[in-house]
Amino acid sequence: MVRRILIVDDEPNIVTLLEFLMRGSDYEVRVARNGEEALRRAESFRPDLVLLDVMMPQRSGFEVCQKIRENPALRDVKIVILTAKGRDLEKDRGLNLGANAYVTKPFSTKELMNTVRGLLPASE
Repeated sequence: MVRRILIVDDEPNIVTLLEFLMRGSDYEVRVARNGEEALRRAESFRPDLVLLDVMMPQRSGFEVCQKIRENPALRDVKIVILTAKGRDLEKDRGLNLGANAYVTKPFSTKELMNTVRGLLPASE
């Protein structure tokens, strides 16, 4: 079973890097470039994990995280907030809204991949 990852970020360079990393690890990938598109893609694509930026057009990543957690059909989706907002207050907010992990930019690709693999163990 191929695991599905939704990348949500409005920065093209970050999206390109994340797509390269995730596809290179055999994940099926879709991209959303704003908060509204993220919610639509989460509904239709049904990802196993969302890599979610905070500062985006239309809806913040915090709002997207909250909406995903409120949707019973998406309750098992893992959420990794991936953002430049690294203060403890923001990290606490993301985790309290239901994110499974919080990674600050700039990030180590090795650390990010370890986080993703930890949340999506190999399928049986």
